Amino acid sequence: MIFKFLKFIIVGFSGLIIDFGLTFVCKEKLSFNKYLSNSIGFLLAASSNYFLNRVWTFGSNNPEIIVESSSFFFVSIIGLSINNSILWLIHNKMGINFYLAKFGAILVTTLWNFFANYYFTFQM
Repeated sequence: MIFKFLKFIIVGFSGLIIDFGLTFVCKEKLSFNKYLSNSIGFLLAASSNYFLNRVWTFGSNNPEIIVESSSFFFVSIIGLSINNSILWLIHNKMGINFYLAKFGAILVTTLWNFFANYYFTFQM
């Protein structure tokens, strides 16, 4: 499990770059709402992460890719709710910088995503 978690973290780092990059572009350059921007970044990173985790982290051979990807995105939507809730709490209620708050939210959400995908989506 530890080796898979390390792989998950590496894949997650690529997702972090996608997430932060798209969030920044949507929020700062396109002037989208900060939570919409966060959601766009999060969901596109989750899409990338699904394929990388399927192939590399968990080595899934599940022929039911629609069911498996649906499970992954279900976990991701719950993760997005956790992420946005923590982001709102840290940024709006505690007054922490948006991007620092986003990073903190990602740390917590990463734990949820790994364990939910390990036990639910990719059922090791």
